[in-house]
Amino acid sequence: MPRPPRQPSPPRKGGAVGSRPAGKSADKSLGWDTVAAWYDKLVGESGSDYHRNVILPAAMRLLAPQAGEAVIDVCCGQGVLAAPLLTAGVERFTGIDASPRLLDAAKSRLRNEPKASWIQADACKPGAWADGTYDAAACLMAVHDVEDITGLFSNIRSALKVGGRAVLILMHPCFRIPRKSHWGWDADQKIQFRRLDSYGTPLAIPITTHPGKGSGEETLFHHRPLADILNALAANRLALAACEELYSHRRSQGSGPYSKAEHKAAEEFPLFLAIRAIRAE
Repeated sequence: MPRPPRQPSPPRKGGAVGSRPAGKSADKSLGWDTVAAWYDKLVGESGSDYHRNVILPAAMRLLAPQAGEAVIDVCCGQGVLAAPLLTAGVERFTGIDASPRLLDAAKSRLRNEPKASWIQADACKPGAWADGTYDAAACLMAVHDVEDITGLFSNIRSALKVGGRAVLILMHPCFRIPRKSHWGWDADQKIQFRRLDSYGTPLAIPITTHPGKGSGEETLFHHRPLADILNALAANRLALAACEELYSHRRSQGSGPYSKAEHKAAEEFPLFLAIRAIRAE
């Protein structure tokens, strides 16, 4: 007999310090403040290579912002989504994050923008910012960095007007699991394959932010099976409206037996999962 669907459960706690902005405590000793300078350098004003070529174009396409709308960016980090939304004519942009240092970086880049405002708060805990006045909400590359997605999704729903849309982009939970997914090479078939060592168990996986430097700075990546994410959306009455699997824009620059296989693998295994959901009544 098939197994009954498993109820979502919280990830197992790991031993690392820190989490993605807005996912944990605003305490500077625990949050992303400790790695804010590194992360700001990585993402910068216009986003990392993947932001510019994959994540932001998908976010703007799925959000489809309209002139005069109010949009909130939940777990906004250094506000990489703000400029594209304001350029598209959004009348009111709000970014919320738990990291004061990342918010300072966001403010410094939009210092004289009257349509942008910033809130320091834990996005997983109830707050006055989730006031039902927003036409759309975004949460980019942060769902896997918070421990409490039920709280996160509940707040996103509460922030939206009825019929408002939410766009989530995250590492693909089926193919991209730190320390649990890897590339492999099948010499007989001459194919590059994706190996998974774990999938069905929720995990909290420590990620070193400065590999090789011995700084001891880490964040936590919270892996959850896809069903857990979709069920958490449904439990918070966020109805799935669209889904895209986003693939890497990068291709091998070399030649030889591996190059063709690398190209094929890049076209077959997505990096990110993008979801658009609608707030139901």
